[in-house]
Amino acid sequence: MTENKTIDVCKISSFIRRDLFDSIHERFRRHYGLSIETIGTDGRRIPGLCSDSCEPTFCSYIRKNPAARKRCLQERLRSLHMAFETGQSYTALCHAGILFSCIPIMHRETPLGGMLTGKCLSEPFNETIGQDMLKRLAGLRFSAERLFEEARSLPITSGRLLHEAVEFLFILVYETAKLDPHVIEWRQRQTAQQAHIGELIQEHKQAGLEQGYPFELEKRLIAKVQLADKSADDLLNTLLAGILFHSPGQVNILKIRLTELLGILSRAAAEAGADAETLLEKNASYISKVISLQSQEEICLWFSVAVRELIDCVSAAKKPSRLERLQPALEFLQQHFRERITLEQIARSAHLSVSRLCHLFQERLQTTAVAYLNELRINWAKRLLSTTEKTCLEICYESGFENLSYFNRTFKKLTGLTPSQFRKQYHPAASMPARA
Repeated sequence: MTENKTIDVCKISSFIRRDLFDSIHERFRRHYGLSIETIGTDGRRIPGLCSDSCEPTFCSYIRKNPAARKRCLQERLRSLHMAFETGQSYTALCHAGILFSCIPIMHRETPLGGMLTGKCLSEPFNETIGQDMLKRLAGLRFSAERLFEEARSLPITSGRLLHEAVEFLFILVYETAKLDPHVIEWRQRQTAQQAHIGELIQEHKQAGLEQGYPFELEKRLIAKVQLADKSADDLLNTLLAGILFHSPGQVNILKIRLTELLGILSRAAAEAGADAETLLEKNASYISKVISLQSQEEICLWFSVAVRELIDCVSAAKKPSRLERLQPALEFLQQHFRERITLEQIARSAHLSVSRLCHLFQERLQTTAVAYLNELRINWAKRLLSTTEKTCLEICYESGFENLSYFNRTFKKLTGLTPSQFRKQYHPAASMPARA
């Protein structure tokens, strides 16, 4: 155990020296008034890389009990594991009932440890909180009177503020210590994508849909590749959900399906003007990569990256014969989707009649101009819901909608959730009532 602890210290201190930690701590403390405790991959504190007040007296009191101290270590290890797996901060109530957050510290593929912050209550201590603590610590023989006394001394930080603080600390640490966030960012994308795919599969099940292969979605994806349309993420995830719903738990079938699909998409990209030799080389690497991956999560995210590369190849080729008719309309929508737009304006931007515009949208994208516009608006609304504290009404108008009822119906149709449900799932801190 001593040897592992020494390795952890060396790993972290190689990237976060004491002077860098002091800079991180000073800025974080100035903004949020919270302390930081740095831990190694063994869950133990790293000397010299912690705030002087990193352990509240409540925690010190709890940790005097050997059994409770063991639970604390297990809690730290579990939070580290979750943070490393998801590539993002992990926030929870500890075994004693107080709120804490853990951010993962990694450099490239190497886990170094984590930083703990929070160690607080989300509201002033009351009888309900006290009884919850007693239940959590049942059998460990803590004095209720002393436990409550220590709990009353804990700092109070709302869930919303802690979420904001942890996001700030995450960025601050990686920028100050110049850690390579590539793997962390990859895992964040993987976690977000799998969450979205999981929701879509649940929607299929609840709707009682048949487990057929999603050929129509495949056609729409081909059209997006040929048009170099970079707003393909939601369609990609819907297609992947359809494939996984059709063949649940069968990774080899998933590999076969996606290998076939990448071949089709590569040919579509070539027809749209992308360089054939480049595509041939890419396709060979795509097939090799698909075969080498073992998990559904890795395969899905890597497939998304491959499709984006194909779209980039078409975009770089800029083949006017395929794009000159519809591309100006798509660019107009990308620039003005948050404004009030009519079909006449969209058609005028591409020097088309309204009927010709509608025909081209249906022919090339298998959708309507209005549906395409709504997809852009809803994607923007999702971004605002998950990253800001703005109300649903404000987001409705800022996304280009003029009617809240229509916004809610369209959002539910495209995502399967109401705006409030989406925010609660992806930005829970914003769903909590603000403290006075």
